[in-house]
Amino acid sequence: MERWREMEGKSLHDPLHHSHHEATAGEASLQDTVWVDGPVIVGAGPSGLAVAACLKEKGIPSTLLERSACLAPLWQLKTYERLRLHLPKRFCQLPLSPFPASFPNYPSKGQFVDYLHAYARRFHLRPNFNHTVVSAAFDRGLDLWRVEASVPGRARTIHYLSRWLVVATGENAEPFIPDIDGAAAFRGAIVHTSSYWSGSEFEGKRVLVVGCGNSGMEVCLDLCNHNARPSLVVRDTVHVLPREMLGRSTFGLSMWLLKWLPVRAVDRILLLISRLMLGDTRRFGLLRPDLGPLQLKSLSGKTPVLDVGALAKIRSGQVQVVPAIKRLTVEGAEFVDGRCEDFDAIILATGYKSNVPTWLKFFSEKDGFPRKVFPCRWKGEKGLYAVGFTRQGLMGTSADATRIAQDIQQRWRQYNA
Repeated sequence: MERWREMEGKSLHDPLHHSHHEATAGEASLQDTVWVDGPVIVGAGPSGLAVAACLKEKGIPSTLLERSACLAPLWQLKTYERLRLHLPKRFCQLPLSPFPASFPNYPSKGQFVDYLHAYARRFHLRPNFNHTVVSAAFDRGLDLWRVEASVPGRARTIHYLSRWLVVATGENAEPFIPDIDGAAAFRGAIVHTSSYWSGSEFEGKRVLVVGCGNSGMEVCLDLCNHNARPSLVVRDTVHVLPREMLGRSTFGLSMWLLKWLPVRAVDRILLLISRLMLGDTRRFGLLRPDLGPLQLKSLSGKTPVLDVGALAKIRSGQVQVVPAIKRLTVEGAEFVDGRCEDFDAIILATGYKSNVPTWLKFFSEKDGFPRKVFPCRWKGEKGLYAVGFTRQGLMGTSADATRIAQDIQQRWRQYNA
């Protein structure tokens, strides 16, 4: 701690525009060192912005590191054109700043990005863009976190030293690309939804969509609206629910019912209403899991599909439901039931994964989450925090960010008393 107090007067906030205090002699040619007053936050998406804003509101500075050249790169660069928030805006707003009243209940991708930019401006958040964190570890000698970042065009990496490290890269940092037998032989394009923009690119084509979550369903709908011919791979059971029930959002209704009833009872109500509104989804090849949608979400993190029109396309035959892929062929795919079909393109709606294990050993390579469950889910040891890893979407992000800022504030006061 005494070593830290010696460094406090040397704090530097912008490593690209200020001189640096060098590391040890053996490292001086490879790195610069920056002493940070407040936390280092890795990731300038909704999670990182939320933590930084909550800290700023408490008078605590932070350093935001973002590997891309913009805020929220997943939303800006890797989402399709027709995307809207799947939950009502009141469940998706970040702390201290609601969505504009003029926004619809389900804001579009563009509106959400505009909201994030306005959020950053309101709290004067200025991330260090193009800073890729390559490693982070707790330095027991200094009793500080050492975060190493590379910057394009710089020969030397930058080492940030801080009492606190906030992991805000979220669950969805890298596209998950499954290993499909025969993929190299397929003559058509294979693209992940992170590279999919619009169904207009596939007009008149036969497209196989792999993955029957919210993204897979919505991509199929978009393809139909652009006169493509999609088929949807459904490997497993899936809950499909209407986006709205009884005049209110399904999510909002669920939250209200959970105030009065146990999870199993709420699940039964949701499934009964879904059956009345959507019919028996088994008829379309969409088998429901044994566990109800809320139970399944709680135990496995698997989110139910909130239907925005794709089920009607399946019902009408515009979207064909097919079983798991056995292997890809030159012309298309062979499925586990023995049938073979030709396709012009394949879209992988297979989701994303965390990239934290590549730079922080405290996170598991298996699922990208903390190796040891944090006692509070958002707080680890030695000043380590994680936001956006509770499988609760933007609502969980806001709750985590608020708690993290409160916890850091208590320690900030102790150090600055």
